Amino acid sequence: MAHPLRFHRTLLLSDLHLGALGSRADLILSFLQANRAETYVLAGDILDLWQPLLPHWTDEAQRVLTHLQDRQASGATIHYLRGNHDPDPNCAPAPKRLDVTVQDHLIHTSPDKRRYLVLHGDIVDARMVRSHAMTRFGSRVDHLLRRLDRGLSVLRRGTSAEARSTIETLLSGVNAMLYRSRKHERQLVEMARRLDVQGVICGHFHIADLHEDHGLIYANCGDWLDSMTALAEAHDGTLSLLSGRPAESPETGRAQALGQGGMA
Repeated sequence: MAHPLRFHRTLLLSDLHLGALGSRADLILSFLQANRAETYVLAGDILDLWQPLLPHWTDEAQRVLTHLQDRQASGATIHYLRGNHDPDPNCAPAPKRLDVTVQDHLIHTSPDKRRYLVLHGDIVDARMVRSHAMTRFGSRVDHLLRRLDRGLSVLRRGTSAEARSTIETLLSGVNAMLYRSRKHERQLVEMARRLDVQGVICGHFHIADLHEDHGLIYANCGDWLDSMTALAEAHDGTLSLLSGRPAESPETGRAQALGQGGMA
């Protein structure tokens, strides 16, 4: 059953990876059509277009950008933060271009006057991991594994369309293992603390979360290859993780919402 249209002050999304084989542009589009905001913060890795030999641009991916362009034309504000996979959006082909100025980070102020450092998050990765060569190598490995997975999909007839395959589970497990120490969370929270803000919001790690385990608010928007989540800010300043999976409740995550008094 379709959920009714929901209105938010701000929607924060990251890691759409539009143009990559694993991107679920169909779910992104459905989510955006069901959730409307005054401000959209695109927290990096929105476009994944720099692989000319491995293009995977779909009609749904184009409709996601068209939806955002239409929302902007209707008066919504769009902020675009650079991710490690992103080209400068002004260098993207015209149909794939958003009329925005790319930023490395921003300070977002909520209605209850809390301030958040918002950035992609790759800044805390090791220098070697952050290199363009490693980014491109990782993307090619991901693409080839997902291509193999599609070839094997004939063996999974009769399973749910939303059920994870073995390769998808493997990719998710490897990612979780890489960040199991949560060192990246502590580093980003420390950056926020030095800026005298109340929390940090990021993407990049493909691990959706929302908590205060390190003394300040840490929020990760998730991604649209695995977690299918976004972060929403209500008009009272409450932050919530929302699911874009059709079989799940709109609210999801270990911490579903953080309000003025902490955990809601």
